[in-house]
Amino acid sequence: MNIEHLNAKYGISGQLKFIEGKGRLPMIRVSSSKASALISIHAGQVLSFQPAGEPDDLMFLSEKAYYQVGKAIKGGAPICWPWFGSDPEELGRPGHGFVRNRLWNVVKTEITTNGDLSITLGLVDTPETQVIWPHAFSLTQEITIGDTLNLELVTRNTGTESFFITQAFHTYFRVGNIHQAVVLGLEGHEYIDKVDSSRQKKQVGAVAINTEVDRIYLDVLNKLVIEDIALKRRIQITSSGNKTAVVWNPWKEIAVEMADLQDMDYQHLLCVETTNAATDVITVTPNNECRLVANYRIIRD
Repeated sequence: MNIEHLNAKYGISGQLKFIEGKGRLPMIRVSSSKASALISIHAGQVLSFQPAGEPDDLMFLSEKAYYQVGKAIKGGAPICWPWFGSDPEELGRPGHGFVRNRLWNVVKTEITTNGDLSITLGLVDTPETQVIWPHAFSLTQEITIGDTLNLELVTRNTGTESFFITQAFHTYFRVGNIHQAVVLGLEGHEYIDKVDSSRQKKQVGAVAINTEVDRIYLDVLNKLVIEDIALKRRIQITSSGNKTAVVWNPWKEIAVEMADLQDMDYQHLLCVETTNAATDVITVTPNNECRLVANYRIIRD
């Protein structure tokens, strides 16, 4: 991608600029009166979001993250699509699909009527994607940056046959201390415990993290909250288009094994993911679309 061309066509003076980021990947830097943000066009991934006046970033981003074609970036809000988790057909395809490790297209940038910045990135099927997943599609991500961060992932079926997807905003939130962070809003909900042979269990009280956690929560409400005592803030997650949510933290042993995480990073990250996962499978019929939405707001008392 030509950075100069992108700035000439899509740049917004003083607020939105295309830059060459780490690994020479094209990125978008947003600096407005409402917030600052960094978006990687590779992977269509928001890496950073910090509202004006906030001392801490909303998101966790690993200092050891990979920035290269064909690799996923560890942190921010990766997109899992058209499947969440392992290859559903067991064909040896990559976990979490194929859009989080390839270059997206810039579709549109604009200032909205209320002064937010809106960026639309997109992908369409190609001969290469058809080999991986034999369906015709148009995928767009509408990113709105203002007092909150709003993500909308829109899947359109441009073919002649229905297809099925699972998907996620696999968002890494920064927390001050994992021992002082809990997730509210999942009390009493059933979940699939991926750490314990996918046994189904029931959540008692708030979700606290004191070991490896990898859970798919079922029939969730559209509002969850991360209570982050160490950073003296709450992160409100409002969603639509989903019936499931995932809570994940690798904990110490797995963090040590991950080449793109520092050993102690597990203490400062918490993934609370807006998902269509497990039995929450979406059918997209020809010439129709589905929309997954997540909105993130930092609240301080």
